[in-house]
Amino acid sequence: MAGRIRQSDIEEVKARTNIGDIIGDYVSLKTGGVGALKGLCPFHDEKSPSFYVRPGVGRYHCFGCGEGGDVYEFLLKMDHVTFTDAVERLAARIGYQLHYEEGGGGPSEGSNRARLLAANSAAEDFFRDRLSAPDAEPGRRFLGERGFDSASAAHFGVGFAPKSWDELTKHLRGKGFTQEELATAGLVSQGDRGVYDRFRGRLVWPIRDVTGQTIGFGARRLLDDDKGPKYLNTPETPVYKKAQVLYGLDLAKRDISRQDQVVVVEGYTDVMACHLAGITTAVATCGTSFGVDHIKVIRRVMGDDSSQGSVIFTFDPDAAGQKAATRAFGEEQRFSAQTYVAVGPDGLDPCDLRLSKGDDAVRRMIDARKPMFEFMIRQVVERFDLDSVEGRTAALRAGAPIVATIRDPASQNGYTRELARLSGADLQDTIRAVRAAQRSTGSRTEGADRRGGDSRDPGDGRTRSSGAAVGAALEPPRLSQADLADPTQRTERESLMVLLQLPGEVGPDRAARAIQVPFVNPTHAVVRDAIASQLATMEQPGWVDRVLAEVPQAYSSTVNALAVSALPQGGDPGRYARSIVDGLIDRDLLREKAELTSRLGRTEDPEVRRQISLAMVAIESERRRLRGE
Repeated sequence: MAGRIRQSDIEEVKARTNIGDIIGDYVSLKTGGVGALKGLCPFHDEKSPSFYVRPGVGRYHCFGCGEGGDVYEFLLKMDHVTFTDAVERLAARIGYQLHYEEGGGGPSEGSNRARLLAANSAAEDFFRDRLSAPDAEPGRRFLGERGFDSASAAHFGVGFAPKSWDELTKHLRGKGFTQEELATAGLVSQGDRGVYDRFRGRLVWPIRDVTGQTIGFGARRLLDDDKGPKYLNTPETPVYKKAQVLYGLDLAKRDISRQDQVVVVEGYTDVMACHLAGITTAVATCGTSFGVDHIKVIRRVMGDDSSQGSVIFTFDPDAAGQKAATRAFGEEQRFSAQTYVAVGPDGLDPCDLRLSKGDDAVRRMIDARKPMFEFMIRQVVERFDLDSVEGRTAALRAGAPIVATIRDPASQNGYTRELARLSGADLQDTIRAVRAAQRSTGSRTEGADRRGGDSRDPGDGRTRSSGAAVGAALEPPRLSQADLADPTQRTERESLMVLLQLPGEVGPDRAARAIQVPFVNPTHAVVRDAIASQLATMEQPGWVDRVLAEVPQAYSSTVNALAVSALPQGGDPGRYARSIVDGLIDRDLLREKAELTSRLGRTEDPEVRRQISLAMVAIESERRRLRGE
């Protein structure tokens, strides 16, 4: 059994890792203040960013749900890996050689996430190599008939699974993977004749997570004697959750973030066709319908916190496509971005459209998108016989609930007129029908807004998830709005922020004076005492971690939040940090001066009065120095 990773290596890997780069693989991050990045929280649903990352400190914190920590904690919570897996993954990313103690010489060999990912990676290499083999001719022909050459196949990692009982199994067993690991990864199945390869005689696409790691596969039937489903995917595994995976997201995520656009298509070849045609924001679901978890993934990657973005769906014109459109519309308002539908001419999907009419036709299809509401109203109305009074009435009744869900009053008025035009109904009758639908359904324009899942804590104005109140009695007192408005407590909070975030700019001498200041807020006082206990190491790496180790567990979230909170943008950060701490010290000097003035008025002893006067002169001298006079 492998030993424990050396502690010095754990600290070195963390010090060398840019936490912003790691989290940026999962969340679209934008500038959020001096030295800070912000984005939509990956741990709870929210409409506007409350998730902050501070690479210089090496920590993140969500001011909505309270989640926070260092880069290891992020991976543990996000990917549900073990601590050892997290360290090994980051070490491999930066090319750092780890050392193991207690008799171990290498990484853990257990059936953990790292082993499953390694098995999938080895399987991907196997499939890709086999695409050039003679028996893979049906796979190459399938790709060629759809306009994909060998370079396209290589770009998307497409491979071929040979029609063999256990060729992949033998190959991976030869590389040291156990049968249990292969079964857990979904690469093999168990039958009456024993273990056999899950994918056989099929074209295979690797399915990767947002970081680019292969977590599963999708395989297309090629041979006439294959009685299995047309598409066969990896089953649910510890690393592959089909409801949370979007094919092509690893390739599309950068452009999705930059362009504020995502195109959701229906298949692997559609993703390939779109990307090759220049629509590099295309993704697809993997063996399941588009759902809430997919929306959460897209919103994080897109940074979906305004109505400026675009989410474009493409649907086949058949019954299945119409059903998919209805499901997508049911979740449409979870997006802040505007939603659209793009339908190809003659009902062609992106792959067939590219094959028959070229790349430009695919781009024109996306450019000709229609708003989701318009598309759905048309789909509903066209189901009825509009030549009859009964048909027009039924169309109006079916379309009114759709219009009633539109939140923007101007848009709702416009679509009300459109529904009247399409259905042939009187405008006033249409207005009444929409209003009736609003009353009967509790329109989303009134009451709860489905585009967010947040609630606000009236005590501190922070967005909190539905479970945030659990254990609240164990937490330190929160700052109320009155606390935040109090200049004294605000100065305390800002001083702690710069002491944690910019210790080198504050300097040990100024910090030593600051921690002598009595704090009004008891939570701030706890953090101040923790800083005081580690003051001698404030300019050494791992400063925030050492302060965190000093505070009681209930105060860890407070320290993390202070270490990540955004500082004002613009100007010199060092000058700002020193001015904040100097303001805290000046406040304390003013308090001391007031106390001395009171004592001076109460005593008649000449010597005591002389000493008090000297002390007051010293205080004024220090105050002038702080002000730069």
